[in-house]
Amino acid sequence: MQIIITGGGGFLGQRLAKALLNSTISFDELTLVDIVMPTNPGMDSRIHCKQLDLSEQAAAKTLITAQTSIIFHLAAIVSSHAEKDFDIGWKVNLDITRYLLEACRYTNPHIRFVFSSSLAVYGGELPAIVNDATAVTPRSSYGTQKAMGELLVNDYSRKGFVDGVVLRLPTICVRPGRPNLAASSFVSSIIREPIKGEAAICPVSPDLPLFLSSPETVIQNLIHAATLKTESLSWRTVNLPGITVTVKQMLDSLKRVTDEATIARVQFKADEGVNKIVSSWPGALDTKRALELGFRVDSSFDNFIHQHMAENKQSA
Repeated sequence: MQIIITGGGGFLGQRLAKALLNSTISFDELTLVDIVMPTNPGMDSRIHCKQLDLSEQAAAKTLITAQTSIIFHLAAIVSSHAEKDFDIGWKVNLDITRYLLEACRYTNPHIRFVFSSSLAVYGGELPAIVNDATAVTPRSSYGTQKAMGELLVNDYSRKGFVDGVVLRLPTICVRPGRPNLAASSFVSSIIREPIKGEAAICPVSPDLPLFLSSPETVIQNLIHAATLKTESLSWRTVNLPGITVTVKQMLDSLKRVTDEATIARVQFKADEGVNKIVSSWPGALDTKRALELGFRVDSSFDNFIHQHMAENKQSA
């Protein structure tokens, strides 16, 4: 039994690989694939790392075999990057998804295909509470690409070509590392950098509501999706649970957990490009269906910060 993680060199891919090593899912091989060579996060002999450009159509056919049972498709070009580079966004965020689905269809149509989507599929005028059935009206190329990927996974599942599950991930906080080209990058940086004693810029209003999940909870939910019973799912797309907090409430939590000097390192400097993208995403979702399906939710934003600080202490 083989499990594949695309985007296996990234933050989520590496973390998911570690979690799978300690999960109840049995496998013989865990393949991490990325455009750059991934590292083996557990130094486990079952992990195989591959450097592969999946935007080349033939690459997916070399990756997927009759032994493949689960694919976690995490590889993507992030939101602002996809907005700035239109061609690479479509090439990575849509073409790769279709190539992988086609390879599954002709190699092993029973593969559980877990596709990581995004709240960026929503946009424009939205109801106060968004649910799984709310129409997707993206206001970015990234959101459009993810929405089309969702439709592909659902249609391939309807036809019996894969056994797909689409997860719309909340914004993940706190991500480690440095700021990236994601429009939501500030969500982690306004917590992560001040804790390190560094300045951080917040490009949006303190009153902007955000729908968030911690890394630990997202990983648990990805693994749950791999074993979810799908026979009763007429629609394979699920909005994952999260909590709604404003930027101000995030900083209030940071002050409670740390001190006044820490939050003083956050400066507000409006960026209309970032704000236009992020403010189009829903700040609150009805995730009753996801909870009924067994997906998990965080309790409070204070715990996000405690989780991040604990991980920093372990890696120090």
